[in-house]
Parts: sequence; C-alpha cells; structure tokens
Amino acid sequence: MKRTFDLLLAVPAAVLTAPLIAVLCLLIRLGSPGDPIFTQVRAGRDGEPFRIFKLRTMVAGAQSFGAGDAVLPDDARITRIGRWLRRTSLDEIPNLWNVVRGEMSIVGPRPTLPGQVTQYTPRQWTRLNVRPGMTGWAQVNGRAALSWPERIELDIYYVEHHSLWLDLQILARTVVTLLGGHGLYHEGEGGGWVTPS
Repeated sequence: MKRTFDLLLAVPAAVLTAPLIAVLCLLIRLGSPGDPIFTQVRAGRDGEPFRIFKLRTMVAGAQSFGAGDAVLPDDARITRIGRWLRRTSLDEIPNLWNVVRGEMSIVGPRPTLPGQVTQYTPRQWTRLNVRPGMTGWAQVNGRAALSWPERIELDIYYVEHHSLWLDLQILARTVVTLLGGHGLYHEGEGGGWVTPS
C-alpha cells in the first residue's frame, strides 16, 4: 500500500515539477558553473547505498574543500540561489525521482551518509528498516533544532508506528511548514550532519 501511495504522488509530481526543475537548473548554471543536479551516495533501506538526486546549492566540488561534508552557518560555498533553494527546500524536488525508482519514499526518515550509519547503535539501526523519505516525523517535529540522537529517536518512533494515517499527518504538517516559509532541510539534514549539495 505504501509503495502504491508513493507512486500515486511521486509520478504526477515529478511530471508537473519538471518545468520548474528545468528553470531552476538554468538559474543554477547561470549563477555558477557545473552540473545543476547534485548526486551523493546515501544509506537507504537496510543500509543499502543509493545515489540521491538534488539541485546543487553549493559551488561545484564543494566537498573537496572548506568544511568538506559539513556545512557551516553562512558557508561561503553556498551560492546565492542555493541559499534560497535550501531555505525553501526546493533543492529536494529531484528526490521525487528517487521515489519513482523505489529508493526512497515520500515519507520516512531522511537518508543519511554511509559514514553516519557506521556510528549507529543496534537500536538506531532500526531507522533503516524502512525506505528513507523526502519528509519525515523528525522534520515536522523540530528538524534543525533537534540533536542527532533526538532526530533518530523520532525516526525510530516513525518506524515503529508508521501507517497511512501517520504519513498523511506528516504530509499535512510538511505543507503547513513550507507554506509558512520555513524549509524543512535548511540546516541539520541527514540525521544530524548537514551535507553539501
């Protein structure tokens, strides 16, 4: 049922947002050279690696200098349009392709870096029992204001209690958050570390 729900939402959303992504890609290229689509290996369900798709918000090759995989407040590597994309969470729209491919779900714990997974306790590993999501219980319950362990506990709660009804609640709260002008992943995405894109 969850996979059907994902496809019913992700397929039309991917088609409808394609023109927007094209315009954003053009603006990204005009602002800084490099591929406007950023990809990075993340840990998926059961820890299986997959390549996530996002809109690039930093200068090309940002991981190779500065703070590396971390993103600092007022990080100089973030482009002008990238800062806006992060604030509005529009950089996450290409995640829809990951949902269509079956690597992600619309709702679930945010996908983390493989290096983070190696630090998990056996209990924390249970957050990988479901597909990672575009939005999740932790994102609508504090996101960047929460510590890494707090976010993981919220993700574990979701894994233990997930249902269509809970997914609908999370989606509704996500819409309210975005319409209120507050991005869900501006800071602290990925289970406690901020990752470049």
